[in-house]
Amino acid sequence: MRIATAIIASLGLTALPALGQDPDSVEAAWLADPTRIFDASEIDLDELQWIARPVVVFANSPRDPAFVQQMEELVAEFDRLVERDVIVIVDSDADSGSSARERLRPRGFMLVLIGKDGEVKLRKPLPWSVREISRSIDKTPMRQREEAEGRDGRIDG
Repeated sequence: MRIATAIIASLGLTALPALGQDPDSVEAAWLADPTRIFDASEIDLDELQWIARPVVVFANSPRDPAFVQQMEELVAEFDRLVERDVIVIVDSDADSGSSARERLRPRGFMLVLIGKDGEVKLRKPLPWSVREISRSIDKTPMRQREEAEGRDGRIDG
């Protein structure tokens, strides 16, 4: 698995084994544990449309200080991300060839926020706090509708 296992472990999390080829398994795994961090090699971003808001963190190495800082930021306030239906995806291998890397074309470190509609909402070349990410999400029309309806928008079942 290409996930930065040592970094994830140092943050007190465990990287779960690869899911296999079942496209429903990513959604099921995320719904079962919304604090799980997924490797980009496990994910087809199109499968998450209307289900979750991907936050994709790219780096050319798991030792990239910006990558380490970003992961610490995300893990420290994961509850705020869970409230907003965020799925965290990482790709810290420049040679991974993941579909996310091919689609989003990062150069070195990059944070990308994708809306539930599948469109890129934010690209940042430096780490961002969960507060800043949350504010960007909260400004989207879909999130405002979710809040107005008094729910988080998560699909149950």
